[in-house]
Amino acid sequence: MHSEQFKPVRLDTKAELARAMQRPGFKAAWDGLEEEYAALNELLQARKQAGLTQEEVAARMGTTKSAVSRLEASIRSEHHSPSFATLRKYAHACGKRLIIKMV
Repeated sequence: MHSEQFKPVRLDTKAELARAMQRPGFKAAWDGLEEEYAALNELLQARKQAGLTQEEVAARMGTTKSAVSRLEASIRSEHHSPSFATLRKYAHACGKRLIIKMV
């Protein structure tokens, strides 16, 4: 039997991000994803604020949990973008309205 005990190492995400920003091309790639991650954050926050699981959102949208999971993942994909109608259904399932604005 091992006498060594597992000792987790805390991840310092701010320090890791700062280190990554020094790598060539990383900052440009990071900045290029800002809109996608902001949109994904809005979806996840809406679901969290509504206190809903993916299963509950799916039921309200009339779809499956896997479809909601794919929807949330697709926000970060340049190959699969959800339609306005799908985003509106998701928003309504979370008790929200979908508003798109350009800033």
